[in-house]
Amino acid sequence: MSRTQPRGRPRERGRPARIPGLLVAAGLFIAASGPPAHAQTAEGNDDAAGEWPNFGRDPGGSQYSPLDEINRENVGHLEQAWVHHSGDYAEGPFRIGSTQQAVPLMANGLVYFCTPFNRVFGVDAESGEEVWVFDAHAALTGNEAERAGERGPSTCRGVAYWERTEASTEPCAKRIFKGDFTGAVHAIDALTGEACRDFGAATDHPGYVSHWDYEGYGEGEVRGMSSPPVVLGDLVIAGSGSNDGIANANDGVVRAFDVRTGAMVWEFNPIPPEYSAVTGAANVWTTMSADPARNLVFLPTTSPSVDYYGGGRRVELPLANAVVAVDGATGKPAWSFQTVHHDLYDYDLPGHALLVTIRKDGKAREVAIQQTKSGHLFVFDRDTGEPVFPIEEQAIPPSDLPDETAFPTQPIPMGISTFARTELDRESLFGITALDRAWCRRRFDESRYDGLFTPPSRRGSILFPSALGGGNWGGAAFDPASNLLVIKAENLATWLRFVPLEEGEHDGPRDYLNRTLSGTPYRVEGEVWISPSGFPCTPPPWGTLSAIDMDSGELRWQVPLGRLRAMGITLPSGFGWGSPSVGGPIVTAGGLVFVASTLDHNLRALDVETGNELWTGKLPAPGMTVPITYRAGGRQYVVIAAGGNARAGTAQSDALVAFALPD
Repeated sequence: MSRTQPRGRPRERGRPARIPGLLVAAGLFIAASGPPAHAQTAEGNDDAAGEWPNFGRDPGGSQYSPLDEINRENVGHLEQAWVHHSGDYAEGPFRIGSTQQAVPLMANGLVYFCTPFNRVFGVDAESGEEVWVFDAHAALTGNEAERAGERGPSTCRGVAYWERTEASTEPCAKRIFKGDFTGAVHAIDALTGEACRDFGAATDHPGYVSHWDYEGYGEGEVRGMSSPPVVLGDLVIAGSGSNDGIANANDGVVRAFDVRTGAMVWEFNPIPPEYSAVTGAANVWTTMSADPARNLVFLPTTSPSVDYYGGGRRVELPLANAVVAVDGATGKPAWSFQTVHHDLYDYDLPGHALLVTIRKDGKAREVAIQQTKSGHLFVFDRDTGEPVFPIEEQAIPPSDLPDETAFPTQPIPMGISTFARTELDRESLFGITALDRAWCRRRFDESRYDGLFTPPSRRGSILFPSALGGGNWGGAAFDPASNLLVIKAENLATWLRFVPLEEGEHDGPRDYLNRTLSGTPYRVEGEVWISPSGFPCTPPPWGTLSAIDMDSGELRWQVPLGRLRAMGITLPSGFGWGSPSVGGPIVTAGGLVFVASTLDHNLRALDVETGNELWTGKLPAPGMTVPITYRAGGRQYVVIAAGGNARAGTAQSDALVAFALPD
């Protein structure tokens, strides 16, 4: 029997639950004397070093922790410390079942996370005991409430945190910001879970602001936020979603709001005004990073609408499919670089640029490292945007559609290894049986495949890597001690073809590979390229974790990641085939990589220098997200949301699981 409502009754909005008196007193003391959120990564501050106040821990999103209580020597003794059950999950397939991808934060002795049913929890970092719950769905009013409709599963990858720099014991001196699927950004008191009603007070919905309060610049509806906003100084900066299956979709506007009042300070639009009636999207759906010292926010933008077909948008759109360093004072680009020209492949940027200091040619270099779905890494000087590893424009296959023109070249980084496979050949295609392999080869022979950046076609094209990646959100972490970038990859292909509209509508389910491209002569029809037995046609490993030396650019190690379940069985780890994955790793000063992300129910610890697996912890459902680690009560914890993924067909759960060494 499928469960279509969240387990557990949502509490009245903002009502605090079981707040220990000592915790409140400690929280008020921190509010009066603690460092600001954007300074909470100073390694000289022991409390700050033990917290995880941003997605990726620091504003630059390094996904690195200086904690080393858990290390290579003792990680084998990790055990489950606590489990929190939110009650918010639904069992069933995609659109009915839930997908939990939240990356928690930790500050003030509390762990903050969101659920697929639009609620935010604050739980005690030592015990997992629930302290407060905020119901963002119940907080919506007016048009937002009408758009939200009945409560159902959505995606929330995390929340953002801010606190005042000046001493204060006032309510909402520390705030959690939560973007939701309606386009609203909520402000919540980080200590009590009450709505901060001064945020958006000038609107008719105090407690939140909404992208719907502003111009959408297009025909499509503004879609909400699946990833958290980012905090830069006293701004909370929020991306938005777009319907990229509509030619004139709403533009992918990013807006910066004052953290106290919710007043809009600036907006960034990646679509030039002269082309806003022609195309849209190029939005930021994934995580962002910030550089407080330079007052820059780094935006990874997506493809313009419509994706897969560019016949109606053959115009210059340099801020689409680009890493854009935006001035926090003005909202204007300081520099940018386009990683895909005239995107026909849905190769939008899938994650934030890691803002880290690498060692290169004997010097410390402050850089932005951008992963891509094509499996390439672009590394830029953070001040100028100049490439640290050279980039060459290389010829790519032309489109064979009569009304389409593929851009003749694409930028390819040189001197640094790819982290995912970028080429296929017929002889290496996989099949669990001879019949499966023959089926995959026949599809290959019937389709168009001319290597990387093969455009979709009427005949049917194989896109490899797929629009799922290569790289995807949450997929990279940087270890300053070893100068290694640790990054996850997926090695799957998609098959995609254009069908003229006069041939009729698609008669199956609609998804990102099967839909009408409104405003164009076509619809698309496609699938993840899997054999009849349920195994990918692409050769294994289907998921890997790699370490790349950021001085030489060479691959230090690469290991299969996870185990695939197919034909009703989970394949033994000794096969080395890996698993498709969603999420990514963290690294710690203990010499460890912690990663789940896969279709199996495991959290793993690996040696950052070798990739050797040192420990495995069982989860109630796949942890298809990014773990965090922090110190509370003198003890280091590793915490992950283990809620599964309905889109991937896994088990679903509502668990947040913490591991620690025996007390």
